[in-house]
Amino acid sequence: QVQLVESGGGSVQAGGSLRLSCAASGYTYSSYCMGWFRQAPGKEREGVAAIDRDGSTSYADSVKGRFTVSRDNAKNTLYLHMNSLKPEDSAMYYCALRSYYWCDDALTNYLRMGYWGKGTLVTISS
Repeated sequence: QVQLVESGGGSVQAGGSLRLSCAASGYTYSSYCMGWFRQAPGKEREGVAAIDRDGSTSYADSVKGRFTVSRDNAKNTLYLHMNSLKPEDSAMYYCALRSYYWCDDALTNYLRMGYWGKGTLVTISS
């Protein structure tokens, strides 16, 4: 059974940094597409960053240059390093897995991701 557990959320001031983690279990972690998504109150869920099995990454335009997604296959953990945070980055952040090697257009079509964690809340104050 696939389990994804996020951690690392919190409240910081604009301009600050956070690192989110996603501990994964129940499958061959290194073989699949993983991603971070977020959802703010009253808004649609949106893709933030994704990483393929070979380490290729993709980002939403709104976070390029500020966020970095990475994975530690030895620890079965996915990370999202977030710098220069803005109030508009405030949201519930979810870790997700796609049962396929490549992420393709998963950032713009979150339904491609088959497994989800419960989320970790990020709040950025101005």
